[in-house]
Parts: sequence; structure tokens; C-alpha cells
Amino acid sequence: MIVLGIETSCDETGVALYDSDAGLLAHALFSQVEIHAEYGGVVPEIASRDHVRKLLPLINQCLKNVGLTRTDIDAVAYTAGPGLIGALLVGTATGQSIAMGLGVPALAVNHMEGHLLAPMLETDHPVLPFVALLVSGGHSMLVEVRAIGEYKILGETLDDSAGEAFDKTAKLLGLGYPGGPALAKLAEKGDPERFAFPRPMTDRPGLDFSFSGLKTHTRNLWLNIDQDDQTRADIAAGFQQAVVDTMLIKCRRAMQHTRAQQLVVAGGVGANLSLRQTLQQAGKKYGWKVSYPRLEFCTDNGAMIAFAGCQRLLAGQQTGPVLKAYARWPLDQLPPLAATGT
Repeated sequence: MIVLGIETSCDETGVALYDSDAGLLAHALFSQVEIHAEYGGVVPEIASRDHVRKLLPLINQCLKNVGLTRTDIDAVAYTAGPGLIGALLVGTATGQSIAMGLGVPALAVNHMEGHLLAPMLETDHPVLPFVALLVSGGHSMLVEVRAIGEYKILGETLDDSAGEAFDKTAKLLGLGYPGGPALAKLAEKGDPERFAFPRPMTDRPGLDFSFSGLKTHTRNLWLNIDQDDQTRADIAAGFQQAVVDTMLIKCRRAMQHTRAQQLVVAGGVGANLSLRQTLQQAGKKYGWKVSYPRLEFCTDNGAMIAFAGCQRLLAGQQTGPVLKAYARWPLDQLPPLAATGT
């Protein structure tokens, strides 16, 4: 089965072709970073309009790259949520239209399930069951993955996610958009020990996250100190180390709670090298295997949607000819893989 995957949940237009037998055939991505940079963040209407412009050309590019035509597509999987409603509706309408035109099944895919399963695209993919640290956009959560489609949320953010905290702190420090990668790069020049930063919610039991207080602490520190370049770098380093340490503590608790031997890190913040190195070292120390998707599949992409959709399509699930998108779509409300009809 060849599945066309479509991802338009925010500011990246992603397309991929996934073969249930041969694996990933092709993928293409257009990032809107430059378009939104002058506004300091994503403008939903602009994002939606650019998806309209880029989506069909990217689909044609993917097909051409592997010598296929639309008639070779056996099913279509598209992101239906969570995300920006306007952007999601572009992918939903396009995916449903292509499926109806070809007379093939269509499936609405949960964006977070796509991130969760992105490491399964790798040759050395994680073995089920595992615990996943899912840190993408507005989400920070720990999920116990017992099987594909069988998820238990162990903890999640109560306010700002890690990604939001990175972006807002970067903006505070005058680093522009997108803030997360810029802050991580600046942190390489800083001393993480110069200033004291809290490790939020690590002094109490539980697996939930909260980064709003850390963001406020950083703001108060920055506004009440001499603002030179080295201080900016030191604050960036200290802030990043606080986030990484917090995630490490929560991951260790989750691994102890579930007695899992495999930790998966997925989502945009999963591309942070400091986080990767810290969790990799922890894995060696505590006996976990730590897996990540390749860097290009940490951020939004069509490959993860094609893969996640393929698993459910093979199980007989499909979405009827309806145009529905969801700004919020909890991961633990997805049907198990054995269930049919969505």
C-alpha cells in the first residue's frame, strides 16, 4: 500500500509517500520560517494561504522524484489536528479531494501520534513498549506507548510547554524567530552556572510539567541586570540547562514508574542537542535505550503522517468524506488500532 501523507498543522507544508512494504519512498517540506520572521511568530491566515500555494506542487514533486503518478496512490493520510484550524483545513480538504478523486481511502491523522511514531521510520527503530518524551510546539508530555494506538499519558504541561518557553525566552533576549534554535545556539557560548534557575515541579511527586514560572524567573533576571552580550549568553545557557534537567528528572521518574527499558524523544524540541546528549548519557547510566527520529523528522513533516496513517489504514480504519479539523485532539482519545471506523 502506497500512502500519501499530508502535514499542514502550522507553518510547515510537508508531503511524503510511504510504502507499507518498501518503507519511505519520498518526502518534501517547505518551511514558512522566513515568511513569519518579520512578525515574530506564526500568523495563522498567512500560514493557511501559503499551504494552499505550496501543497499541490510538493505532492507533484514527491511523485515525480520516484517516478509515480497519482493513480499509484492507494490511500491518503492527512493531519486533522491538533493545530491551527485554517492550516489544518487546507490539508484536510486537499487530502479528502485527492482520495475521492482517486476512489481510495482517506484517514485523518493526529499530529501528535505522527510525532510519537516518527522514530519508527528509522532502520534501528525503537521496540514496543516504550516511554516517549513528546515535546512539540505547544505540547510537552510523557506517554507510555504499549502498542501503536495504545497510549497512556503519564504527565503533561500545565501551562507553557518547553517549546513555548524557549520561543518566548528567545524573544525576551532579542533573538528573533524561530527562537528555540537561536537560543540553543547562543547557549553554546554561555556559562549555565553563572545564574541560579529553578527546576520547576521537580521538588514534588508527579510527571507533569510547568515552564511558565521558569520563563517568568528568566524575564525578571534579564530585566534587572546589565544586559551585555555575555550575560545574554549566560542566561540562555542557564535557561536551557534548567529545561533539560527538568526533563531528565521527569523522564527518569517515568522510566522507574513504568519499568520500561526504552525511551523515545520526539517533536521539535527533541532536536535540541543538549537534551539529546543529556538523555543519552542518562540512558547509559541507568540502562535505558534512547531513540530519536533523525533531525529532519523532529520538526513537522509529511513522513510521520504517512507512516502513522499507514498503520491505521492497514488495520482497516478510514475517515468518511467529511471535512473536520480539530484545534485540540487529545492523544489518549484515539481509537486502538483494532477498532474500525473513525
